[in-house]
Order: sequence, then structure tokens, then C-alpha cells
Amino acid sequence: MTAFSACLLGFGEVGQALAHDLRARVSELKAWDLKFSSDDSAPSRAASELDVYRAPNEQQAVAGVDLVISAVTAAQIGEAARSIAPHLKAGAYYFDLNSTSPATKNQAADIIETAGGRFVEAAIMSPISARRAASPMLLGGPHAAEFLPLARELGFSGADLFSGKLGAASAAKMCRSVVIKGLETLMIESLVSARHYGVDGAVLESLRTLFSGDNATATPRYMISRALVHGGRRAEEMREVARTVAEAGVSSRMSSACAEWQEWASHHPEAAAAPDISVMLDTLLAARGSAR
Repeated sequence: MTAFSACLLGFGEVGQALAHDLRARVSELKAWDLKFSSDDSAPSRAASELDVYRAPNEQQAVAGVDLVISAVTAAQIGEAARSIAPHLKAGAYYFDLNSTSPATKNQAADIIETAGGRFVEAAIMSPISARRAASPMLLGGPHAAEFLPLARELGFSGADLFSGKLGAASAAKMCRSVVIKGLETLMIESLVSARHYGVDGAVLESLRTLFSGDNATATPRYMISRALVHGGRRAEEMREVARTVAEAGVSSRMSSACAEWQEWASHHPEAAAAPDISVMLDTLLAARGSAR
């Protein structure tokens, strides 16, 4: 696409995945991440490897761009919107991919719309790594319908219009996360306890029918590793999930506990490198009671 510029606000897992696909589809691609302040940070190194312009500050990151893609953590959605709003090009799209409650999403939208931008929410309904920009996404908000053709042209082939009501797509994502992130933390609680009693093999065998394929350990190991590697970000998301559930008048006991487990898992990323699930569980068993 000619004469179309974009900025990735946040250059973690999601931002980096999207950069792979966007580089060839826009005339200019910039990125901004708080960790760009260090040349040795993972986002800084990734920007160099992916040949993405590493903006020195928020102002230069978004100045004049046609599209800002917000892929920060859940806790940063409001601050991210406020930081770039004064520098946003009039009429620019602000494509928000963050996993937050409908109320939080609406607050960010108010900031962007007041600044003259066009806010579009997106709920990513699968892990981003496999299909990157082509991942299934639900688009929402009053500008979503007009943005959809452009989104698909930019490589978001899995995007679909969900609702003209802002917050509906986010509600769908949050309610999904009750189960997806909840299963991860249930797996940690179950299998670390089972390892203590020496019955993890029997538990894994009994869970075989829940997972596709013949390997009874691959899926549980993957689920636990996601919490170990991404637990900090997932904990923020689950606090937003708990807020979403509570605002529906439903008790958020499960989601709140899930946030605690995800936070705990984030303090033990070294366990994710374990060669098999038994070693992983032993590492976590040794860490029980810490950072919780």
C-alpha cells in the first residue's frame, strides 16, 4: 500500500508478530515501547531485527501516521491513549487490540475520540503467534465497519465485524478468557499438587481425553508454560476480566484467583525451559509459597 503509515504502540509479543506482516503493506512503519529506553531490551532488539523504526518518544511515534495499533498491556491502555492523544493526526484510526473490560475500553475511546481520532476495538480470539495479523479478530465500535476493508487490506484477514457497539467485542474476549486463562491456572494448581503427592502421572493420564492427540503431557505443559512466560500480562488481563464479570453482577471469584496464579507464575519463567513436564513441575514445586 502506498502513502499509508502506521505505528505499533507497544512492541511486545503482539506488536512484533504484527510487524512481520505490516512491513510490506505500509509505506512507513514505526514503533514505540517504554522499553525502547534500553538498547538491550527485548523490544529494542526486536525492532532492529525486524527493521522497524524505533521512535524515540510517543510524539514522534504517532506524528502524522494514518493508523495507530495499540498493543500494550491491559494496565497501560489508558495511559497509552493519553500519552499519544495530543499528537494524533486528525481522523487517524486507533486500532486497540488490548484485552480489557468494556468500561476500560470505553474510557480509552473517549480519550482518542476527543483528540479527533477514530477508535476501533479488536478482540483477538486466539494466540497471536500462529497466524499473526491473520488471527481471528472481532472488531467493534462505531468506526469498525468503515475500518474493516482497510484492516483486511493490511493483512488482518481474520478480522470480522462483531458489533457497532463499543465494548461488545471486548466483553466476548473477556468472557472467553475466564475459561482459557482459567484452565492454565487450574493446570498449575492441579499438577503441582499432584507432583507433591507423586500422582502427577495418573492425573495426566486421566486428563488425556480432554486433549486432542495421543500426548497426554504436551497440552498441559504448553498451558502451564504460557502462564510462566506471559503471566504478568495475563494477570493484568485477568484483573480486567474480573472487572468485566463483576460489572455483569456476577461473582468474579474464579477470575480474581486466576489473576493471582498468573502473577505467581510470572515470577518463575525459568521453569518454562524445563525439558519435560516433570522437571517443570519440580521447579514449581520448589518455588511453592514464594512471591504469592
